[in-house]
Amino acid sequence: MLKENDLSSYYEYGSRPGTRQAGAGQSENKFDYLDEPDVIQKLVDFSNEKETHITFTIPAIHCASCIWLLENLHQLNGDIFYSRADFVKKECQVKFYTERSSLKTVVKLLSKIGYMPTINLSSYSGSKGASQMDKRLIYKLAVAGFCFGNMMFFSLPEYFSEVTLLEEEFRGLFGYLNLALSLPVVLYAATDYYRSAWYALKNGRVNMDVPIVMGIAALFLYSLFEVIGGGAGYLDSLGGLIFFLLIGKYYQQKTYDTLSFDRDYTAYFPLAVTRMKQEGEEVVSLPKLKVGDTIKIRKGELIPADSLLIGGDAQVDYSFVTGEEVPVPVTVGHLIYAGGRQQAGTLLLNVQKEPSQGYLTGLWNHDSFKEEPREDLSTLANKISGKFTLAVLAIAVSTFVFYSLTDLSLAVRAFSSVLIVACPCALALSTPFTLGNTLRIMGNKKFFLKNGQVIERLAGITDYVFDKTGTLTDPGLAQVEFIGEVLSDDLKMAIKMMVGESTHPLSHRINSWLPNYEPVYVEGIQEHVGYGLEAIYQGDIIRLGAPDWLGLEKVKCQAGGNRVYLAINEMVVGYFHVMSTLREGVRQTIQDLMSKGEVHVLSGDRATDGAKLQKLLGSGVLMNFNQSPTDKLEYLRHLNAKGKSTVMIGDGLNDAGALQESDVGIAVTDQATYFSPASDAIMDAEVLPKLPAFIHLARDSKKVILSSFVISLIYNVVGIGLAVQGLLSPVVCAVLMPLSSISVVVFTTVMMNFLSYKRGLKSNRQWK
Repeated sequence: MLKENDLSSYYEYGSRPGTRQAGAGQSENKFDYLDEPDVIQKLVDFSNEKETHITFTIPAIHCASCIWLLENLHQLNGDIFYSRADFVKKECQVKFYTERSSLKTVVKLLSKIGYMPTINLSSYSGSKGASQMDKRLIYKLAVAGFCFGNMMFFSLPEYFSEVTLLEEEFRGLFGYLNLALSLPVVLYAATDYYRSAWYALKNGRVNMDVPIVMGIAALFLYSLFEVIGGGAGYLDSLGGLIFFLLIGKYYQQKTYDTLSFDRDYTAYFPLAVTRMKQEGEEVVSLPKLKVGDTIKIRKGELIPADSLLIGGDAQVDYSFVTGEEVPVPVTVGHLIYAGGRQQAGTLLLNVQKEPSQGYLTGLWNHDSFKEEPREDLSTLANKISGKFTLAVLAIAVSTFVFYSLTDLSLAVRAFSSVLIVACPCALALSTPFTLGNTLRIMGNKKFFLKNGQVIERLAGITDYVFDKTGTLTDPGLAQVEFIGEVLSDDLKMAIKMMVGESTHPLSHRINSWLPNYEPVYVEGIQEHVGYGLEAIYQGDIIRLGAPDWLGLEKVKCQAGGNRVYLAINEMVVGYFHVMSTLREGVRQTIQDLMSKGEVHVLSGDRATDGAKLQKLLGSGVLMNFNQSPTDKLEYLRHLNAKGKSTVMIGDGLNDAGALQESDVGIAVTDQATYFSPASDAIMDAEVLPKLPAFIHLARDSKKVILSSFVISLIYNVVGIGLAVQGLLSPVVCAVLMPLSSISVVVFTTVMMNFLSYKRGLKSNRQWK
């Protein structure tokens, strides 16, 4: 199949190859149940007339070649246009054309190439149990441990060879018992290593499992020769070798599970949901949302679960799902999928499927918002690992040839020891473990990053660009005053209901300032981005917004602040005067960042606060006012064209374009429900003053990674040096191999915790 679809060239450039082929003879009707509409609706993540998305759990994913093959499904079947595998989660997301293919066809293809997805009742609820791969590893570990323990017992007389513990005839019997016990270990417990090495060699490549298998084969064959000849061999060492290798593998697998970034911020995203109750509205966290609940979604908010539209004008932006930014109209009674963003007024939805934080997490990492891949420290580590493996094989063969001329037993031991002690695992693990710890530390301080690559980019920032309104200023501390005609309580409530539907920072401030009155009926609320709000109340057209939108000339506000004008039937009756107040600690934050690079402020407001803000923040800050969303985007493009490395810090709404254009986009939010995921990071507004400390920690993490590289290099040089001299036995090497990985975990964890304490991101109690 690979050859027919011109995919056989992978092994010319793949870094860690391997491939799978499934056996034939599957029943033709095995997957007929996947044609049932109810089953399809339960399983798919998203579906419309054009495309369908589904995420499969595939336990068979085990190496880089699995990922490569799964991500090239579009070449095996032209009706599939996207596939992306997640090695850690053993998952693969597939997108196919709805009219040209079906769920059943995709599953049959996966099964045919050897990646049968797990489809069971847990798939319906979204819960992920322990994978079959995990269970098999535990079984193999148990077999290896049982056999190794007994083999050590039967080999005990050999360790006290100067003392007569057994009659000579028992020595031969125990040797054969050890040989029998070694068979389950060699033929079952170590099969994962054989499979991986075979797939690599079959395609003309070498991975790290190849030298391990060569070491196992050398020990077993030599021990077999020794036992038949009346000796003891090294079968106990062989059992210990495989047992400790499996322990290391299990440990690494568990550690990767703890590095899952989803767990760090699912408590924060998708944040809070407004649920409708008989008593009124209540804000609840996502896990509390149940099937059948009625929820309220305002303009700009994400839809957290597949839901039925029961009220409102739905204009849903599925750009985070499909990549298309044109809003899709949805009529009452139809389904709206999770991940869509409402772009019109308020919606009432009835939840049809359990919300999935994991799915929304995937949307945040959607490829539509990713930059071209760039070389990073992980890429460097992978390149070094590949060359390292070939060098180890050359050293091992040379060692065997040298010692075989005088002592075959020593040659086998040294050969096996070199192959096993050399481990680029520590080198490969240093980057994800360091960045994983950094992600966790920052997440604990309410600064959530997409992935480790964001940390590497954050460490190289030269220019810091801030939005003003809602980012540098604190909506909760704003001073609001209405100047103009006296407003009735009913009109105030109508205005409150209008601004309550908006996500603009000035609307939030007016909403907080207006007291609660008896609810009134307001219809047709619309928000015109960049201009204002419009609605109908008791037959009158009410508008709130900028003066030029309401027909006034631009007004200079002598007292500073912002004005939101109110017009009834095109007649201006007054304005809300909103005085902005800087967030606590912002001035010191700006001063700290100015020592690291240039600081820019972009604001859509008029320059009425310019002189005051310049005085507060310092003369070195570059101020830019009257900036539309397009102006902000162009400003970032101009900086990037000059070779600058930029970070944009905004409220995640009108700054969406600039957030995507910058090298790192940080969305600052006071209210979780207003967060926009078109960014690289989420920051709780209260930790904005800690931004310089986060930058420091990002730079520290790169230093820790490079230090880990040095430690790994020293370990391998010393280990291989001792193994070449025959001073290390294979079983000792098998213990040292996982210990090298553990040393990296301990080093990176201790260093990142220490550095976070040094940067003020952990208390003394947390550090201890």
